[in-house]
Amino acid sequence: MSEVDTERTAPSEAGPSEAAAPGSGEGGRHLVAVLALPGFPPFELGIPSRVFGSAVDDSGEALYEVVVCTADGGPVLSDSGFTLQPAAGPEALAAADTVIVPPTHAMPELARGGPLPPEVASAIAGIRPGTRLVSICSGSYVLAAAGLLDGRPATTHWNLALEFRRAYPGVRIDEDVLFVDDGDVLTSAGVSAGVDLCLHMIRRDHGAAVTNRTARMCVVPPWRDGGQAQYIDRPVPEPTVATTTATRAWALERLAEPVTLAELAAHARMSLRTFTRRFRDEVGMTPVQWLTVQRLEVARHLLESSDLPVDLVAHRAGFGSAGSLRQHMRTALGVSPIAYRRTFQPNSVIPTHH
Repeated sequence: MSEVDTERTAPSEAGPSEAAAPGSGEGGRHLVAVLALPGFPPFELGIPSRVFGSAVDDSGEALYEVVVCTADGGPVLSDSGFTLQPAAGPEALAAADTVIVPPTHAMPELARGGPLPPEVASAIAGIRPGTRLVSICSGSYVLAAAGLLDGRPATTHWNLALEFRRAYPGVRIDEDVLFVDDGDVLTSAGVSAGVDLCLHMIRRDHGAAVTNRTARMCVVPPWRDGGQAQYIDRPVPEPTVATTTATRAWALERLAEPVTLAELAAHARMSLRTFTRRFRDEVGMTPVQWLTVQRLEVARHLLESSDLPVDLVAHRAGFGSAGSLRQHMRTALGVSPIAYRRTFQPNSVIPTHH
């Protein structure tokens, strides 16, 4: 089972889910166990340690303990020719609050629906009920082979979707998304979509402020919607071709104001037709869709971190009214603004109007 280098981007984000399980790691921190399998790609294996390891609270205390383990506690060979000596064995999976399975390039039998190696099957069987289960890219094959994705929505690398469907017809695979959050089971597409999923889980656990701080430490964008398309076939523009980058930055400073397509095109010094085409080539969505996504991000941050009334949140995010914000949030996330706020501020009693 081989992973390709070309990245696609993944799908719609589920609405906010239940809070993470109580931490069982050192000092009560949430314990994340990363299962290193033979033939693992180093980049994907390192994503959870780098992202979760960068998440700290307001006082700088680590929020997660990350442990890399193997199914039998022994060393494993990567697909890059070096051997990893793990910190732990299957006991880490049994103790974990979250288990993450990165890809493996050394189990081709899984691509045909074959069984897991006995030691891997045994280690996964030892995971406690209620543990949050996560796969990055073709790590989804491991969860599927263990029967953990049966009847559930999931994703994997777009280039593997047809093969995956043949091998695991009981899984509702969606290759058109960056990641799928199905509550206690989450799956991501290839390579950097694993970063997006880890940041999504931190946001689900601790909110936008912690996630933004984590993303800054890792020097990555703080948010790409899980429902974003996995694969956007857009070439890098020639150096002499004008781009929409400056106009996007200009628009981000004016999200609370009405911004028309004509104003965007005028700022970019392009015709409407040229601007719309170039914007879609560069971003993968229309200018109007992009503005809505950015405004939703502002609204979500305000709902998570402030006590502003919903109609004021809507105004500051550029939606104009609480009704408009409510409609957009229900469409994108499946929840109302008040329900979303209660996920992150469960004790809040905030009026809709100011």
